[in-house]
Amino acid sequence: MSSLLLDAEALYADLLAGVRMLMQPGSALVGIWSGGAWLAERLQRDLKIEGEHGVISSALHRDDFGSRGMAAGADHTRLPFEVEGRHIVLIDDVLFTGRTTRAVINELFDFGRPASVTLAVLVDRGGRELPIQPAFSAARVALPRGQRLSLARDEQGRFSFDIKDAT
Repeated sequence: MSSLLLDAEALYADLLAGVRMLMQPGSALVGIWSGGAWLAERLQRDLKIEGEHGVISSALHRDDFGSRGMAAGADHTRLPFEVEGRHIVLIDDVLFTGRTTRAVINELFDFGRPASVTLAVLVDRGGRELPIQPAFSAARVALPRGQRLSLARDEQGRFSFDIKDAT
């Protein structure tokens, strides 16, 4: 495990500014479990948005469910607001192939049909396998396919990144 030389806190400040521009009246933040949920929680507070942010898991709609089984976070979807007709700003920490985003959009539509879904990510690492692009990304990085970029959060709520070899 090694530390990536990306300042996650500085990137968070860029994400905050980008998400502020994406928000419109009636928008709701939904963070993808787990790193995106951490980001959405902090964005909700820093943007002073009333109510609660949503959290969504990709586990039940993944295209690799047969090989992965019930992944951690499968029961973490919590949408404490009406999805139908709502503008959803979907938040994720790292966008890679697009498969997690596809899965959470399927999960989101199980709760209703939003007026729109806009994706904002902290880091876009390229390597897309599906035609999914963020409306905003704070950074773009290139990593070998065999490495995994992960957002970490310490006890004070500060963000950092780790790179791990995929196993």
